[in-house]
Amino acid sequence: MTTAPAPSRTAASPPTPAPSPPTSSATVLDWRIRFGVLSLIWGFSFLLIKVGTEGYAPFQVTLGRLVFGTVVVAAVLVVKRERLPRSPRIWLHLTVSALLLNALPFSLFAYAELTIPSTLAGICNATSPLWGMALSLVALSEDRPSRRRVAGLGLGFFGVLTVLGAWQGFSGLDLGGTAMALLASLSYPIGWIYVRRTLAGSGHSNLSLSGAQLLVATAELAAVTPLFTSFPSHFPVVPLLAIVALGALGTGLAFLLQYALVAEVGPTTAQMVTYFIPVIATGAGVAVLGESLSWSTPVGAVIVLAGAALTQSRPRAAAPRGAAPVTAGPPPRQS
Repeated sequence: MTTAPAPSRTAASPPTPAPSPPTSSATVLDWRIRFGVLSLIWGFSFLLIKVGTEGYAPFQVTLGRLVFGTVVVAAVLVVKRERLPRSPRIWLHLTVSALLLNALPFSLFAYAELTIPSTLAGICNATSPLWGMALSLVALSEDRPSRRRVAGLGLGFFGVLTVLGAWQGFSGLDLGGTAMALLASLSYPIGWIYVRRTLAGSGHSNLSLSGAQLLVATAELAAVTPLFTSFPSHFPVVPLLAIVALGALGTGLAFLLQYALVAEVGPTTAQMVTYFIPVIATGAGVAVLGESLSWSTPVGAVIVLAGAALTQSRPRAAAPRGAAPVTAGPPPRQS
């Protein structure tokens, strides 16, 4: 699941590294293949959330995915012999970023899918770039949006209204579940704004910071889950396998793929994965879960993606001398 959004969407990482020369194709799959795999993993994450919540409470689903995702990233940290940050100040900031980029949105999506289809959750996830653009008008005053990007913001939210069937008075729509999915998508860009302002230039690698962030998010959910749920009396196998896949693939492996893609082809290309996630999520929900699909859902989704694409557009002219461009939306993220 929008790190972003641009970048997800299911582990988000702090500021992205500069692109590096492509790795030899003899040792690593072509980046386009990895891009497709990442799109599939994040697209199917919403289906896995839905299946997981059929056997376990939403907080348990979120805690499980964080545990298995953390294990995968921690294993890579050990192999690469990278150390976690030691500064208390960095850990304090990671506590906030873990809440905004992992614990909160993951939990909101899990609760949302108790009452809304996974297809709708996937489309709501695609609104993250729109929220990022809206927030940039207030929180990033140095980022002056063009008319095209403002138009994209308006177009994107018109697409949201189309998906929700606003002209029908939102008939048959669970407003609570939809609101939680939209709040989850809003949490990502808020988190990225916080990360850019507190952890940029910390001197630690993205892998180290993100591993620490996942660890903190796991601790946060471990503290909260017992307060709202009871220990399962039985363990349904299919939902449990869905949670394992959601964590190990949708959070752990997806982060590693995202990290490598950003390093190889840059954040602009890597963040394009955002536009494939709702398409895959919709197809998976309809084909595998048998969820219904009205004409307004795919039409609205196309409008949302078009608006999101416009909000990410940039003028070709070079930036003023001495100024560094600031993106409105977050870098690529997991759902």
